[in-house]
Amino acid sequence: MKTDTIKIKIKTNQQRFTKKDKVIAEYILANPKSVSKMTINEIASQLSLADSTIFQFTRKLGYKSFRDFRNDLLFEEYDPEISVHENIKPDDSCIDMAKKVFESSIKSLKDTVTLLSEDNLKQASDLLLQSDTISFFGVGGSNIVSLDAYHKFLRSPLKVQYGTDYHIQLMQAALLNENDCAVIITHTGLTRETLEIAKMAKQNNAHIIAITSYPSKALKEVADIILTSVSEETGYRSESLSSRISQLAIIDSLFTIVMFDNENKSNETLYKIRNVINTTKSDK
Repeated sequence: MKTDTIKIKIKTNQQRFTKKDKVIAEYILANPKSVSKMTINEIASQLSLADSTIFQFTRKLGYKSFRDFRNDLLFEEYDPEISVHENIKPDDSCIDMAKKVFESSIKSLKDTVTLLSEDNLKQASDLLLQSDTISFFGVGGSNIVSLDAYHKFLRSPLKVQYGTDYHIQLMQAALLNENDCAVIITHTGLTRETLEIAKMAKQNNAHIIAITSYPSKALKEVADIILTSVSEETGYRSESLSSRISQLAIIDSLFTIVMFDNENKSNETLYKIRNVINTTKSDK
């Protein structure tokens, strides 16, 4: 299967698109099969734009020519692994609805793993391992992902912290230093509170790992490393809700890499955690 679908390329470059680019992107995402058979002139005419504007848009996606772009789009429209569409209908059975939810989640995970690289994962895990304190930040739905990350990394040999309240998170960020690492989780990359936390961490010279579906310009200015998640927006759930699954998988990956770095220390920590948790279990 191809490493980067056109949908992924459009979504990850969205923040740098001009107004005209966004019109083109929306048209392609809404009509992929039709666009795959159109000439550059036909698309330009349909959108009342210049041919050169369409061409420059495809260049931003990394294509040398419009033909290459169209060939990829044509390929994707006939690739059953890429063209997974959730058309949940009111008369679908419960199991059919469940299957479509699972298909969407599987596709999000497959798309996300194509954007991960050895270098980024190595750099991110090295930052975590070298830091005195790791703080997990996120607001709204991303706060839930941050809590899961904190809960998971408590089982590691690393020192971690987390706060549910925005003010608490802001204070934690203010106390970070150059030996610490902030893990910023945000779906859009544009949430004002999250960016304030990131800026505060950066101001104190802390290292920053960002996990987001949209690497915004503001986030790129402060983050040392950005790990991009991909999600599917559907009629029954928001894209931000869907992104949670792929972000959790990225965190699980980092956790696994960290735990295997020093298995002896990791096993010691796990032993302590399991022992204390076992005290909460019933004998019956």
